[in-house]
Amino acid sequence: MGESGPSLQDWVGKQETREDTIGLERVRAMHAALDRAAPEPAEGDPLPPLWHWLYFWIIAPRSGLGRDGHPALGGFMPPVGTARRMWAGNRIRFLSPLRIGETVSRTSTISSVSEKTGRSGRLVFVTVRHETSGSQGKSIVDDHDIVYREDTGRGASGRPGEPAPKQSAFSDTITPDPTLLFRYSALTFNGHRIHYDRDYAMKVEGYGGLVVHGPLLATLMVDLAVRSWSERAISSFEFRGHRPIIDTAPFTVHAEPEDADTLGLWVADAEGALAMAGRAAFR
Repeated sequence: MGESGPSLQDWVGKQETREDTIGLERVRAMHAALDRAAPEPAEGDPLPPLWHWLYFWIIAPRSGLGRDGHPALGGFMPPVGTARRMWAGNRIRFLSPLRIGETVSRTSTISSVSEKTGRSGRLVFVTVRHETSGSQGKSIVDDHDIVYREDTGRGASGRPGEPAPKQSAFSDTITPDPTLLFRYSALTFNGHRIHYDRDYAMKVEGYGGLVVHGPLLATLMVDLAVRSWSERAISSFEFRGHRPIIDTAPFTVHAEPEDADTLGLWVADAEGALAMAGRAAFR
């Protein structure tokens, strides 16, 4: 699966900075995609948590894309060769709000690269730290874990999932559909074909249908958390994916207090298996 050993370590410390504007139109489009109630967002409003993922698009020409629709590796990201990309999880700190309409910057640094061999072949783990700053200084510190799994030609794992907790204080059941997935892909300029190309997702990568985006699931978790404790301000959120959610059945997002300042969060699929787990801390 491409290069290994010290050559991959050459990417540790690699850095890039991008600028963007927190445009109102994209926020309103996300508001509609999630079917949120009025009032619509307005200029100057704080950006909802995790909606910063709608910005800082990586705009690669079509000729610069891999088979899966993602930009080819070897520029900012290490050249791991032919591999399947998975959004593994994040650890995020919210320091101050970004506001709709302001110009912001993001500095991304590759924090670590490691490699191991698992049952599915060789795996490369990459962590990227994104530090986003707005008019009030540093606003979000987002450590993003990505896994590149060797493309052996075998499909996605069909192993049974871990049972999710059944009881929670707060929950939302969501019925995914291709339109929701298309809209989120468009809003994040995410070309990964597993989210909109059913033939590719099923016949090439071996999933049971279209895959609901990991960051979309995380956004729904945080959305439930901040609505459940609406009088508090979120200070941090972390999550890790356990198994994919497919668009063929509803899934449920849960929140349960762990202590006075923390909500445990998880996503359960239609069979009750744990798809994603995390926690949100509040000030």
